[in-house]
Amino acid sequence: MADSIMSKAATMEIPINSNGDTGTLPEDDSLEQDLQQVMVSGPNLNETSIVSGGYGGPAGGIIPTSSIKGSTSNHSAVNSTEEVSRGVAVEKLEGVKKWGINTYKCTKQMFSERFGRGSRTVDLELEAQIDVLRDTKIKYENILRLATALTMHFQSMVQTQQALGDTFTDLSQKSPELQDEFGYNAETQKLLCKNGEALLGAINFFVSGINTLVNKTMEDTLMTIKLYENARLEFDAYRSDLEEMSLGQRDAAAMVRIEMAQQDYQVHREKYERLRSDVTIKLKFLEENKVKVMHKQLLLFHNAISAYFAGNQQQLEQTLIQFNVKLKPPGSDKPSWLEEQ
Repeated sequence: MADSIMSKAATMEIPINSNGDTGTLPEDDSLEQDLQQVMVSGPNLNETSIVSGGYGGPAGGIIPTSSIKGSTSNHSAVNSTEEVSRGVAVEKLEGVKKWGINTYKCTKQMFSERFGRGSRTVDLELEAQIDVLRDTKIKYENILRLATALTMHFQSMVQTQQALGDTFTDLSQKSPELQDEFGYNAETQKLLCKNGEALLGAINFFVSGINTLVNKTMEDTLMTIKLYENARLEFDAYRSDLEEMSLGQRDAAAMVRIEMAQQDYQVHREKYERLRSDVTIKLKFLEENKVKVMHKQLLLFHNAISAYFAGNQQQLEQTLIQFNVKLKPPGSDKPSWLEEQ
């Protein structure tokens, strides 16, 4: 009975009118209208919907394609972000790899040189100038240390003279029988204190000039020298590596490695030559600047010391004017009232 019903349903005819059109079923009418609309105006992809569960199914089975586009764009954004992150990670890994190879080659070259089994590039004239600079810096640092100590001791003496002069002034007012004697000594100590402050300003100017020369100008040149020495070590390391490869086999793979080693060697050679030129130029300018600065500072120091101990106040003041030394007003080093609170 069931088989007969199924066969009857399977062989059911679809009514066709005289024009060859299908019957006027509601569902077929809507399908025909949609097809005609598509044929006339073309598909609208922005409003296209995918129907799950068959045509004319429930509204819950309709999935707007706009949501699919949104999910696709989000997925693409996530993929692009992952690709960027992956690219950065690969770049960092390559950087670490190159750093490791470079460190290994330089360490190997350094130990080879230390144990006398490797050769090194030497510029005798430049190396001699570098040694002279390092020795000069040590001596100038000693001058700076001694001049700073002199400043501290002399400042203490000037403060003692000022206190002594104030004491003499106070006693001259309280001791009528010794008023003249205390007054003379008070004036003398005040004059010595004034001249001492002038000399102290000259010494501070001298110390400041030496400090700039040693800790800025010379130090900057020594930093460039350090970069030059590192470049020299890298250059010799890649040079030795290329020489070892050149003495080995000459198959296809070896030739590729030799070509890469030749490129690395050329890069480090150019870096070494560039820094060697920079060091040569800086050493030349440093020597000229050192002579100019020290000529001025030593002349100032000599004239100020001579004028002070000769008691020539006028010459001491002229020396300060000549070298444009400005004295700090008394009490300028002391903290303000607000800072003390």
